[in-house]
Amino acid sequence: MIRLIVYLALSLLVALGAAWLIALPGTVEIAFGNWRMSPGLGLALFIAIGVIVAAILLWAIIRRLIGAPAALARSNARRRERAGVEALSDGMIALQAGEFARARMLARDARAKLPENPAAQLLEARAELALGDLSSAREHYRALISNERTALAALSGLYEQARTQERSNAAITFARKALAIAPSLDWASEAVFNDLATRGAWAEALEMSASLPARTRNQKAAKKRRQGVLETALAMAIEETEPDTAYDHASRALKSIPDFVPAALVAARILINRGDTRRASALLRRTWRAGFHPDAATLYAHVKPGTSAVERLKRIRTLVEAPESHPMAAIVLARAAIDAYEWSVARNALAPFVGQPTRQMCLLMAEIEEGQSGDQGKAREWLSRAVNAPADPTWTADGVTSDDWAPASPVTGRLDAFEWKVPVQTRVPARTLSGSPTNPHATLPAIEDATPPTKTQP
Repeated sequence: MIRLIVYLALSLLVALGAAWLIALPGTVEIAFGNWRMSPGLGLALFIAIGVIVAAILLWAIIRRLIGAPAALARSNARRRERAGVEALSDGMIALQAGEFARARMLARDARAKLPENPAAQLLEARAELALGDLSSAREHYRALISNERTALAALSGLYEQARTQERSNAAITFARKALAIAPSLDWASEAVFNDLATRGAWAEALEMSASLPARTRNQKAAKKRRQGVLETALAMAIEETEPDTAYDHASRALKSIPDFVPAALVAARILINRGDTRRASALLRRTWRAGFHPDAATLYAHVKPGTSAVERLKRIRTLVEAPESHPMAAIVLARAAIDAYEWSVARNALAPFVGQPTRQMCLLMAEIEEGQSGDQGKAREWLSRAVNAPADPTWTADGVTSDDWAPASPVTGRLDAFEWKVPVQTRVPARTLSGSPTNPHATLPAIEDATPPTKTQP
C-alpha cells in the first residue's frame, strides 16, 4: 500500500514536471538548410532528451554487436572454468572415498579445462599414487616441484611414494627438502627427527627438538619429555668416553623428567666413578622412592666398590624401610639377603606376597628353599609355580622386552617407546624351567645378578 502511494506520488510529480516544461513560454528556432522549425521551449527540450536517449541506445546496440564474439568467448571460458572446478571438486571427493580410478579421470578432465590450475595435476598424481602407478605419479610430482605454490605438496607426495616403495633414504631426502622450505612443517619435522632417532644421532636430534615450536600446553609438555629422553640417550652414548659431558646431559634430563630412572642411573654411575658416593646415594635413594625401580636399588647397594654381600644387605635395609609396602621392595631385599646367605631375612621379606607371588618371587623362593634347607622338592614346586605366575615389570616396547632401557624401539624406531611395565607375555623361558635348582643363579633375571649394572667399575 505504501509503495502504491509512493508510485502515484512520483507519477504525479513527473506529470506536473512535464506539464510545466510544455507550458514554458518562448520558442526555439531550428534551421537546417531550407528547412525551418520553431517548436515551443518545452517541446524542444523533450526532443533533445529523446535524441540523447536514442543515441545512447543505438551506441549500446552497436557495442553489443561489436563485442559479441569476445563476450561469447568469455561466456564459454566461464562455463568451462565452472565445469573444471566441479570436476576438481568431484575428484577430491572421489579420492577421499577411495574411488581412485574415477578420481584420476576427473583430475584429467579438470586439467583439460583448467590448464593453469596446479591442483588438478596434484589430484591426478595423488590418484595415480593410490592406484600404484608410481612412475606417472613421480613425473607429476617432479613437474610440480618447480612451482613454489605446489612444491611442498609435491615433496609430500614424493615422500609418501618413497615410503611406499620402502626407499627410506629418498624419503628422508624429500622430507629434508620440505623442511628447508618450511621449517615448521609437521610431517617433515617428524620424518627427519625419527630418522635421526633411528640412526642414534642424538646430538642432532636434540638440537632439532629444541628448535621445534611448541604452542599448546600438551605440546610443551611433550617437548619437555622428548628433550629429557634425548638428553638421556646422548648421556648414555658418551658415558664412557666423555663422562663429564654425559653427567651434564643426564642432569638436564632429570630436570626435564624428574626421577627418570635411566638418566638417574647414568648420573649415579658417573658420580660413583668420581668417588662422590654421597651424592650418588642421595640421587639413587630419591629415584628408588619415586618408583621402586630395582636397578636404582641394586646400584645403591654397590655404591661403594668392593663391599661384601653382608654390607650390601645393610645398605639395602637402610633403603627398603618397609618391604611389605611394595612387591619390588620385597624382591630387592630378598635378593640382597640371599646373596648374604640370610635365608630367614629373605623369606620374611617375601612372606607378605607368597599368597600371590610373581614369577621372580617364585624363583627367589626356590632359591631360598634350596639354599636354606636343601629341599629340592619344594624348590621344584616353586619353579613349577613360576610357569603360571604373573610376570614382573620390565622395560617393554612394541612387544619387545629388555633388561635395559633404550631410547628408541628396536622394532619401529619410535622414540621413548620403552615403558617399565608388566609385559603381555606371561610364560617363563624354557631355559628357566629346565635349570637345575642346585644352581638357582643360572635361572634368575639380570636384576638378581650380584654384580652392579655399571658400565665402568667404580
